[in-house]
Amino acid sequence: MRQPKTLRAFTEEERRKAHELLATRVAYMMGRKLEEGDWADVYCGAKGIPAVGWSNLNIDVMHEGLGVEHKMLCYRSKPRIVEACGSTLMHPAATRSVRVPAPRVDADEAMRDVLQQYGDLIEARRERVRATAPDGDPDMRTGWLLWQESLREFLYFEQEMLRPDPNDYFAEWVATAGRGSRKGSNSLWIYERETGRKRYSVTTSAGAKIQPYFDVLPPNDPGLYVFVVQGEVVAHDLVRIWVTEATA
Repeated sequence: MRQPKTLRAFTEEERRKAHELLATRVAYMMGRKLEEGDWADVYCGAKGIPAVGWSNLNIDVMHEGLGVEHKMLCYRSKPRIVEACGSTLMHPAATRSVRVPAPRVDADEAMRDVLQQYGDLIEARRERVRATAPDGDPDMRTGWLLWQESLREFLYFEQEMLRPDPNDYFAEWVATAGRGSRKGSNSLWIYERETGRKRYSVTTSAGAKIQPYFDVLPPNDPGLYVFVVQGEVVAHDLVRIWVTEATA
């Protein structure tokens, strides 16, 4: 089974610029929740890509053959965001553009249907990005961003975007009990054949969607970027802070 490769997201100058833009953005946010558009603006600004606005329907970044789908996840405030390194986390939605077969359908058959739909969506996006590539070869990536609820630390890395091969997985239906006034529902859990690890949870609760599981890179991986934007210790007795002009 082919696993997605980790890809370098920034040059050293782009990483420095991303840190500066993110810290400035957080200062102006004044504690509000981080939104998808915030990171899209920072990312595009750091790489010198025209910001076209974040969209829930299309791929987030598409420029001269580069296509990046950003997936953000709030990591509850802990001392360091690198505590997430090496762990496996679930993102609440890879896409809602799927139809889920009824639970009476065999689980593996339902899995093939869902992964086929997901793969078709990836290929459709690949073709859109291909049209912008000077050499006709699209560079498709998934960017994973973890952000602390306190807005102090952020973690980011990119991996190649692969179309899942249904032959690499098996599935089972799982019934979940309802809570309070909510009705129970059935979810399709999809596992890797080689490792037995759960990789997707396909749920019909509050609308059909695919929830992917992803592995956070180890802290020494060169493709991992950690940004400290509040109380950044830069020397033994020096701490950098970022404030707005009005606050200054």
